[in-house]
Amino acid sequence: MSPGNAPHIGEMQQAVKCSLAMHDLVIFDCDGVLVDSEVISNQVLARMLTREGLPTTLNEARRDYQGLLLADIQGRAEAQLGRSLPPGWLAEYEHERADAFRHGLQPIAGASEAIRRIKAAGLKVCVASQGALEKTRMTLGLTGLRELFPPHALFSAHDVARPKPDPALFEHAATAMDAEPSDCAVIEDTPSGIMAAVAAGMRAIGYAADSDEHALRNAGAEIIRSLDVLPGLLGERT
Repeated sequence: MSPGNAPHIGEMQQAVKCSLAMHDLVIFDCDGVLVDSEVISNQVLARMLTREGLPTTLNEARRDYQGLLLADIQGRAEAQLGRSLPPGWLAEYEHERADAFRHGLQPIAGASEAIRRIKAAGLKVCVASQGALEKTRMTLGLTGLRELFPPHALFSAHDVARPKPDPALFEHAATAMDAEPSDCAVIEDTPSGIMAAVAAGMRAIGYAADSDEHALRNAGAEIIRSLDVLPGLLGERT
């Protein structure tokens, strides 16, 4: 390209800004992205597994079970124990976890303001979680975030055939929200979620404030460490 035909640096910067603004839908994971639930959930899990004869620390619980469906958590724990967990163990876990949530669950710092700014910029928002819808509704309600999402904008891996890292959940959410995958950005804190976003052809943003940044990056994520920067990253005009 000749110098006379080369784009001016200002035009290049504007093109980048425009490309960042070409999102239609922002898909949020829930646990660890909107609500600060991972430590609470895994503390309960570690305590209950230890009680069953499988000594487990908080860090081990997060390493081995975080991001899994409840049925897969039970299956993995039983494989390590070499026996079945008692009947009703999962229900007891959900009960103890819900009680812990009611006593200590908080929103992720900056979540409410980030969502409000993203919506004010004209983008649609939704939540797509591995957890059941009942749990998502409860945790968003306890943290004051539920009112920021329309009732039809909450999605669960229980709605699709395969959970993350399969892209089915994010594809389902995009279809329901009338958005093309290429126009979607996904905010995730687990490698499996990032892998699902990449497989769906969506922009994958890894929230690494309390997650393994290296693992998120290896899965294909752009990294942020604070939700405060998210609206600007998505093209918000200031």
